[in-house]
Amino acid sequence: GLIFYDTKVTVMNRVLNATVQRTADHAAPEITLDPLEIVGGEVRSSENSYFCQAARQLGCVPSSQLCVKLASGGDPTYAFNIRFTGEEVHGTSGSFRHFLWQVCKELQSSSLSLLLLCPSSAVNKNKGKYILTPSPITYAEEQLFHFFGQLLGIAIRADVPLPLDLLPSFWKTLVGEPLDPDVDLQEADILTYNYVKKFENISDETELEALCAEIASQHLATESPDCPNKPCCKFTYLSLTGEEVELCPRGRHIPVGWENKDVYAAAIRSLRMRELQTPECMTAVRAGLGSIIPLQLLTTLTPLEMELRTCGLPYINLEFLKAHTMYQVGLMETDQHIEFFWSALEMFTQEELCKFIKFACNQERIPFTCPCKDGGPDTAHVPPYPMKIAPPDGAAGT
Repeated sequence: GLIFYDTKVTVMNRVLNATVQRTADHAAPEITLDPLEIVGGEVRSSENSYFCQAARQLGCVPSSQLCVKLASGGDPTYAFNIRFTGEEVHGTSGSFRHFLWQVCKELQSSSLSLLLLCPSSAVNKNKGKYILTPSPITYAEEQLFHFFGQLLGIAIRADVPLPLDLLPSFWKTLVGEPLDPDVDLQEADILTYNYVKKFENISDETELEALCAEIASQHLATESPDCPNKPCCKFTYLSLTGEEVELCPRGRHIPVGWENKDVYAAAIRSLRMRELQTPECMTAVRAGLGSIIPLQLLTTLTPLEMELRTCGLPYINLEFLKAHTMYQVGLMETDQHIEFFWSALEMFTQEELCKFIKFACNQERIPFTCPCKDGGPDTAHVPPYPMKIAPPDGAAGT
């Protein structure tokens, strides 16, 4: 936390360029995607998603072929080229950016099960934020998590921010920072957090009985074996994926009482923390990321900085965009129609601005920093900067 973000990025970029493994004499790997598999933007089945189509084809490409240098003027080099069946696309940039955008949409939809909407978003806290799905994983799922990690690294090398909305607990675990059992639980699952707090704050047995009665009315409890009419909770709880799990051996047969209520609360908390850390999934993600960028770099980054480097800012800063726009063939910033253009953009909502960026350069977010720093006239802009505005093609008209 004592080093400025810009300094870290400079070091990071230097290391990324020093660890390039694909040289100019190697052709980029190419994958072919079939857009017809996702007609209308809706993925019919997960195998047909761009994510799975790409994971299958890149599974047999050595990861060294995906480690390319950062863009520094001229056309950026991407980890792989994309050909869309039946479509003629000029250049490699547009289709690559479109692919990353589409894949993020798929990851944050019901078509793929790698990410899970955090339970807090059901009560309007951290709405639309995702966590890794915590469940025992099959070999095939492990491969997909590995590919997900590779995509994070590929986006960092390409400097194309991914429109992913992941909870801070994901970034913390990724950079190897411990989770906070209070803060992170509350962020991810406020209902469980409140439930645990209720048990921790009970002062006498009558309160405990009232709480169990309240829980019983929500069908979470059963009757006590010794007093048939007295409701009680058992040592079980629902996992994030909705299955009932035992919090200790034979938990279904152990009632929660005054003497073990704290053990019960602690067991629920540690169940959730384990689910948030998802060690098996995270190991696969880190392995994928580590095949593209050196994992030692993560030790200098805070979780927020790692998110900024991978996903950029979730909003568009118009001043930043203005500073990084180039005018071609005799156009000037002071031309009337250019002034109209910027005033029109100033009236846009953030959602509309994201759509405009998507239309202009096939990605929803712009990187957080520009390698050319302040965008002064004497510094060279680097792709995907700047935005270029050119006069219309063809004969001059009105």
